[in-house]
Amino acid sequence: MVEIKNDRLLRALLRQPVDVTPVWIMRQAGRYLPEYRAVREQAGDFKTLCTTPELACEVTLQPLRRFRLDAAILFSDILTIPDAMGLGLYFTEGEGPQFKYPVRTAQDVEQLFVPDPERELRYVMEAVRLIRRELNGEVPLIGFAGSPWTLATYMVEGGGSKEFSRVKRLMFDQPPLMHRMLDTLARAVTAYLNAQVAAGAQVLMLFDTWGGVLSPRDYREFSLRYMEQIIRHLTREREGRRVPVILFTKNGGQWLEVMAESGAEALGIDWTTSLHDARVRVGSRVALQGNMDPSLLYASPERIRREVATILASFGHGLGHVFNLGHGIQQHVDPDQVTVLVEAVHELSRGYHSA
Repeated sequence: MVEIKNDRLLRALLRQPVDVTPVWIMRQAGRYLPEYRAVREQAGDFKTLCTTPELACEVTLQPLRRFRLDAAILFSDILTIPDAMGLGLYFTEGEGPQFKYPVRTAQDVEQLFVPDPERELRYVMEAVRLIRRELNGEVPLIGFAGSPWTLATYMVEGGGSKEFSRVKRLMFDQPPLMHRMLDTLARAVTAYLNAQVAAGAQVLMLFDTWGGVLSPRDYREFSLRYMEQIIRHLTREREGRRVPVILFTKNGGQWLEVMAESGAEALGIDWTTSLHDARVRVGSRVALQGNMDPSLLYASPERIRREVATILASFGHGLGHVFNLGHGIQQHVDPDQVTVLVEAVHELSRGYHSA
């Protein structure tokens, strides 16, 4: 077994005892850090930053130099897979990600393929290997991918969307075609995540950013079904350890019971769901990750500490809590506020883990 000096995250995800509640932050490597902005400027553009392993490694490690975080998360983008499929991903300032060749027709769907992670996505695997080497066992490394449904929304819409009209029209009018697309994406995500594990990722996370825009019926059929398919085929043991999986559906609090049956070890919870209620509903089936409103990091240090205390109390005593924001950190947050958050979690949680 490879030694990990700080394995709190792995233990918490597997609902094992820890000394304090582990904490990491979604998008912890990002624009709120001046050192990140400097490397981003050096890269010239966001895509170059993502596709250059040495730069991706550097920005992955930056938050760990500032904060006593309990995990690193690979710096990458959820749209690497559709880009590797040849859809022409590009980023426009102020507009976010866009595709030159969106998927709109049956022929478009039929042309999709499962990229070889060590060929079309080799830059990601090289980044994972480099990060693991540089971490030197200090904390575990989280690998991740977007869920098939979330990837499909960008691929069909051609970029971000508020109404999701194109992808929902495809889903409603041509469900067999939508299922073909989602199945291809599920196989691609499975291969991609398994390659990340082989390269050194020790935890996996599925980001279902847009599952929450679906009805309960459609969530089960077009989102959860394919995440379950992925989880069934993931590598779950590596280097003598279990590889835990975290499933996060933004605005998915109404579906926790069925998500808890997905095979994932943990569920990410956003701030619209009470951790106490979530724990009552899922029982001991899964760990829970979350769930502070990211905007609270704009508040005073005293208010941040009070919120940390409230969230820890909401989960209560017992096994299986990973502290996180309910979504990604926002770009204008003062890094000193993150220090307040991380230190408060470690300090205030100790009493919840005493024998």
